[in-house]
Amino acid sequence: MSLIHASCVAIAGSGVIVRGPSGAGKSDLALRLIDAGAELVADDCCNIVVRDGQLVATAPANLAGKIEVRGYGIVELAFRREAVVALVVDLMPEAEIERMPKTATCVIAGVTVPRLTVDAFTASAAAKVRIVLGRTP
Repeated sequence: MSLIHASCVAIAGSGVIVRGPSGAGKSDLALRLIDAGAELVADDCCNIVVRDGQLVATAPANLAGKIEVRGYGIVELAFRREAVVALVVDLMPEAEIERMPKTATCVIAGVTVPRLTVDAFTASAAAKVRIVLGRTP
């Protein structure tokens, strides 16, 4: 098992890992996805294991069901115990995002996963995640 600095939500059961540096908007994007029907898996840190060739994300025990609401603090929400990761979302400023990347995958723990890069603070960020997730095999 490895611990990664990321948040994770499940959309229709499929796990979405959201990675980025502190302050990049991981929790903010996760909250917008949750508000649209996603389930919280983990905020800020995720345990990752490989099971049957797939990445599975869970929350560390001390963070399970907790998410940061910047400007308010930590709140408790209902959460999903685990999710098979179907998409990795890397956060970066809009100006640094390649418009048409040649490779839209990444490798975590030896497993290749579809990848999307977004600016978490753009109005369309959550929609982009849902659209790309709907296109993953």
